[in-house]
Amino acid sequence: MSKSKKLEFRPNDFVVYPAHGVGKIISIEEQEIAGLTLELFVISFEKDKMTLRVPTNKATEVGMRGLSSPDVVSRAMDTLKGKARVKRAMWSRRAQEYEQKINSGDLISIAEVVRDLHRSDDQREQSYSERQLYEAALERLTREVAAVSGGDELAAQKKVDDVLTSRAA
Repeated sequence: MSKSKKLEFRPNDFVVYPAHGVGKIISIEEQEIAGLTLELFVISFEKDKMTLRVPTNKATEVGMRGLSSPDVVSRAMDTLKGKARVKRAMWSRRAQEYEQKINSGDLISIAEVVRDLHRSDDQREQSYSERQLYEAALERLTREVAAVSGGDELAAQKKVDDVLTSRAA
């Protein structure tokens, strides 16, 4: 792998780690593991009170990426405006697909999950597992929207809610 791939991210950059969402690189450190010296990104996930260390040469391989562009965020918002597409497959299979989309780290896929699982007040109640997946997807989406816009999560949450409620009307 080329050196330029390794130095794509710098301390204080916000990144998206597919399985955990938006985090901030707090430093790049060297650590000796099993006799090998590895250069690691130290990523902090404030909200989850978690720190992750990712080898710099594996970052792109595991799907770590920079924040989405404002253009991708607006496409994700357009996705939310669409009609929910719920397949007629068994819930366990759909839940697996939703989980894969959430953990893909792709903002558009996450927006699809939010769109498909969103319930307006007049619709039937969500099951516990539906609500868990919906909230996980919604949290990932709002964190990235907030990080891209440079605003706070409450403003991003309101923006997403406004799009979802305008769709229902």
